[in-house]
Order: sequence, then structure tokens, then C-alpha cells
Amino acid sequence: MIEKFEDLEIWQLGKDLVKEVYELSSSGKFNKDFPLKDQIRRSAISVPSNIAEGFGRGGNKEFINFLYIANGSLCETKSHLSTAEELGYLEKNNNQKLLENIEKIKAKVLTLIKHLKDSPYKGNKFKKPTKKGEG
Repeated sequence: MIEKFEDLEIWQLGKDLVKEVYELSSSGKFNKDFPLKDQIRRSAISVPSNIAEGFGRGGNKEFINFLYIANGSLCETKSHLSTAEELGYLEKNNNQKLLENIEKIKAKVLTLIKHLKDSPYKGNKFKKPTKKGEG
């Protein structure tokens, strides 16, 4: 059983996405387009942040809700990348790798959502405390 959000592969992949987005948006014309640079960074950061917050809520229902928000942020990031490419800020080859990573994370997020929906376990906050002496 996963004890902390840092152990989740989707959180780790989300953090990698943030790093990639920051690197791509830190050079050339992209770096000077402050509104788009800020927006794509915010949407990328939203992915691991929502995964962590949902995990921290302790219940599957809330976690699923935050995973859907993370999925929405992945779509938003993808949209901003498309805009950046159309504006000539990114070369298609650089953008393609990042788009593939986004799709990989989306697939894993949706798989986790399905798993949580199908699970009889409802989350840590629903665990009954054990009586003293029980193990």
C-alpha cells in the first residue's frame, strides 16, 4: 500500500512534466510571452499539486475528484503547448515528446481513477481505529 503521495508514479511523472515545461518556456520567444509562459507553468504545476492534495484528503471519492482536476490540467497544458507551437515558440519535435508524456500521464491518471472507483477500500480516513492490544 502506498503511504505517501511521493511514492505515486503519476505524481513523479507530473513533477517531471513541470520540469520539462519550465525548461521549454525559459528560452527564446516563449520566455518573453509572459502571459502564456505563466499560464502553461500554472497548468503544469497543477497536475502534481492536485494529485498530492487528493491523496492527502484520505478518501477515494475526494482523490478521484482531484485526479479529474489533474487530468483537466493535463489537457490545458496540452492546449497551451499547441498555442506555443502555432506561435513558433516550439519546434514540433520538442513539442511531440512532451505531448506523448502528457498522454502517458493522462492514461495512468484515468487508470487510477478506474481502480479507485472499483475498489471496495474507501480510503484511509474511513479506517476504523484498532482497539488497544489488537494488531
